[in-house]
Amino acid sequence: MTHQTLLIAGATGIVGQAAIEHFSALPGWKVVSLSRRAMPPRPGITHLSVDLTDAQRCREALASHGDITHVLYAALYEKPDLLGGWVDNEQIEVNRSMLRNLLDGVEAATSQLCHVALLQGTKAYGSHVGRVPVPAKERWPRLAHPIFYWPQEDLLRERSNRAGWAFSILRPQIILGHAIGSPMNIIAAIGAYAAVQRELGLPLSFPGGGRYVNACSDSRLIARAVEWCGSSPNARNETFNVVNGDVLVWQDIWDSIAAHLGMEAGEPKPMKLSEHMPKQEAVWARVAAKHGLKPLSLAQLINSSWQFADRNFAYGQADPMDRVVSPIKLRQAGFHDCFDTEDSVRYWLGRMEKDRVIPNIGRGGSSL
Repeated sequence: MTHQTLLIAGATGIVGQAAIEHFSALPGWKVVSLSRRAMPPRPGITHLSVDLTDAQRCREALASHGDITHVLYAALYEKPDLLGGWVDNEQIEVNRSMLRNLLDGVEAATSQLCHVALLQGTKAYGSHVGRVPVPAKERWPRLAHPIFYWPQEDLLRERSNRAGWAFSILRPQIILGHAIGSPMNIIAAIGAYAAVQRELGLPLSFPGGGRYVNACSDSRLIARAVEWCGSSPNARNETFNVVNGDVLVWQDIWDSIAAHLGMEAGEPKPMKLSEHMPKQEAVWARVAAKHGLKPLSLAQLINSSWQFADRNFAYGQADPMDRVVSPIKLRQAGFHDCFDTEDSVRYWLGRMEKDRVIPNIGRGGSSL
């Protein structure tokens, strides 16, 4: 059996966590995880604590890992002002230098590198600065709008051309998964919002604005796409949208989410979560104590995800724009996996309950 080693940069994030679970269960794969934040030990996983802005530390940490054959780059630097940071020049440069430092370290350590998978997202199509035609397609020319994707992509292409290894660029949409402190975790935002509402004796009212069509990407799907890209000739030096395959209107699955959490949906009640929810730390502390949850504050659990939730629930927007990307190129290239988004949302809420991050009192159960 051929043994391969995957380096996962950004291992404590949503995609990183899903990739660790996926690849550590595959025969013939060794996993090396890398992140700035600490990570609990996991059997069979080698973890490197590295700040990717530190070029020397990257080289030192990777020097003894000459068996790396594949890289998943899911690391990300975001500013506290999440949406404002997306067009910030300093954020763009930091993200570029982080990828450069990692590649410098990997290439100095190994001559066996054969594939790098890089995460982008729908901001590649300008969804963060204006209306985007539906569906968005990978074949469109690159738009001249500020985003760190382009400097990273240019760097990746330059290194690939010079060294001969292949790359794939993956563009998921709203990523569904579980991680602590992610700046863009819609599942954590929904779960924590629901727990606070329940503690206050309130229904799970939809807190957003107008209806629009969107889509999601289950982090398990992304991990499987990374595996496929690392071995398929059809994925060599290509860019793919990676989405579940269906579409989503949040209001149309809100009753299902409420039912999973054992709550009534109630009437929609617009609420700017990024302003309202940080004020609920005392309520959250009661919830955590009552249900024996992990000792995390709302700020530690959610990070900037309240801002992300406001954007994706279209708070303050009566007529939000549809945001849909085409999965056809990936299907035609040979990757056919898919997920039902409603099922994905409920699955990941269940994972948060199982991991004692939100209370498990839906469906007549108990968190204790």
